[in-house]
Amino acid sequence: MSQKKRKNRKKSGKMESPQPSTLFTLIEPNSSISEQFRTIRTNIQYSQLGKQTKSVAITSAGPSEGKSTTAANLAVMFAKLGLKTLLVDADMRRPTTHLTFELDNGVGLSNLLSLTQLSVSEVVQETNIPYLDVMTSGIRVPNPSELLASPRMKKLISVLDELYDFVIFDMPPASTVTDVQLVSPHLDGVVVVVRKEVTDKKALNRSIYLLDKVDTTILGCVYLDKVEVNYANYYYS
Repeated sequence: MSQKKRKNRKKSGKMESPQPSTLFTLIEPNSSISEQFRTIRTNIQYSQLGKQTKSVAITSAGPSEGKSTTAANLAVMFAKLGLKTLLVDADMRRPTTHLTFELDNGVGLSNLLSLTQLSVSEVVQETNIPYLDVMTSGIRVPNPSELLASPRMKKLISVLDELYDFVIFDMPPASTVTDVQLVSPHLDGVVVVVRKEVTDKKALNRSIYLLDKVDTTILGCVYLDKVEVNYANYYYS
C-alpha cells in the first residue's frame, strides 16, 4: 500500500474510530446506487445453478474498504423482498452494525458463542425495517477466532439456516485475520468488496488465495468507486 493511501486513511480517522454505515437503500430507495444493490442482490440469489443461496459472508482485503456498508445495504434489500433476513456482525474486532442500526451491543454473537445457556432469540434484535433482524457482535473478547472456529458456531449457522430465509455475515478483512476462512466454508458463498484506490492488489490476491485454500465458494466481487456513494462497477462470476 502506498504511503499516500496510508496517509489518507489516517487523515480520515476511520481506522481509529469505527463509523456507522450509510443505509443508502433506506435513505435513497429510488437512487441509482439502490438500484445497483438490487442488481447485486439478484446476482447473489441466482449465483449458483441448481442451488439456492441462503447465506453469504461479506469481506474485503483490508479495513475501511466498504464491506460493512455493503453488508448492511444488502441486508436491507433482501428484507425488502419480504424474505426473513438476519445480518450477523461477525467482525468482533471492529464491529459497526450496532452503530448503523442504533442497537445495543451488550449481548450479541460473542456472548452466544461463549455462554451455552443463551439462545438465538435472546441475542437477535429486531430493527425498524420489516423482516430484518440483526445480531450484533456482542462484548469484546480476546479470542474471536477461537469462538468462530468452535463447534457452537457451526451449529449456530445450521440453526440460523432453519430460522431465516437469508443470512448475511459481516466478516473481518480476509488478508489480515483468519476469521472469514473459519466461517465461510460452512456458508453458501463469499462476496469480496474491492474499493478503488484503497484496496491493495497484493492483499486482494492474498485474500482470494486464502479463501480458495479452504474451498470457499467466492460468488464474486463488489467494486466500489473512491466516492462511497458511487458504485462504478460490479460483477459476479
